[in-house]
Amino acid sequence: MDRMPAENALVRYTLVTAQLPLLPPPRPPGTNGTRETVRQPIIRSTHFCVPELIMKTYDILLSAVATILVVAGAASCRADASDGTGAQSLELNKSITRRVYEEGLNQGRFEVPYSADFVGRGGRATFTHADGMAEAKGWRAAFPDLKITVDKQVAERDLVAVRWTARGTNTGTGNGIAATGRAVQVTGTTLFRLADGHIAEEWTCADSLGLMRQLGMLATPAAAPATGGSSAGTP
Repeated sequence: MDRMPAENALVRYTLVTAQLPLLPPPRPPGTNGTRETVRQPIIRSTHFCVPELIMKTYDILLSAVATILVVAGAASCRADASDGTGAQSLELNKSITRRVYEEGLNQGRFEVPYSADFVGRGGRATFTHADGMAEAKGWRAAFPDLKITVDKQVAERDLVAVRWTARGTNTGTGNGIAATGRAVQVTGTTLFRLADGHIAEEWTCADSLGLMRQLGMLATPAAAPATGGSSAGTP
C-alpha cells in the first residue's frame, strides 16, 4: 500500500521530465520577458532605417534642386542669346538707315540696300526707290555742301525712326530749285521698315514750308494799307 504512491510519483516525474524539451528555454536573468526580447530588434531596426530614409530624402531634394538650376540656367542662356541676337539685329538696322544720310546724301554714295518692292511715302504721295534716288541726287545738286546729321535713332523690331537735321547752301540747281545762294537748315523725321537687311518701306516728314521760307520762295504778304486822317468836324 505504501509503494503505490511512490510509483505514481515516479511516473508523474518521468512524464514531466519527458515534456521538458517542449518548453521554452529559461530566460537569462535581468530580462523583462517576451516584450523586451521583441522590442530590441525593433529598436535596432529603427536605428538603421531612419538614417537611410533621411539620406534618400536628401538625395531627392538635391536632385530636384539640381534639375531646377539646370532648367533655369538653360532658360537664362536662351533668353540671353535671344536678347543678344535681337540687340545685334536692331544695331544692324540702325547702321543701314544711318548710311542713307552719312553715305548717300552727304557723300553721294548711293549703295544702301533696298528691297525690290520698296515703297516710299512722303505726305500723301508714294515713290519708288528710283524716284527716291533721283530726288536725293537733286538735293545734292541744289546744295553741293549738303550735310545731314543723324540726331536720334530709335529701333524696335523691324522699324527704325531717324530724327535728322539738314544744312546746306543753295548754290546749285536741283529738284526745281534755282540757285539762291542762301543757307538753310531743315529738320525732319523718317521711319524705315527693314526686311532681311534691306530697306523695304519709308515714311518721311520734313519741314518743307520752312525750307521754302528760308529760300525766299514764299510770297511776302502785302502790307495792309495804313489808315489815318481825322474825321470831318461838324460845323
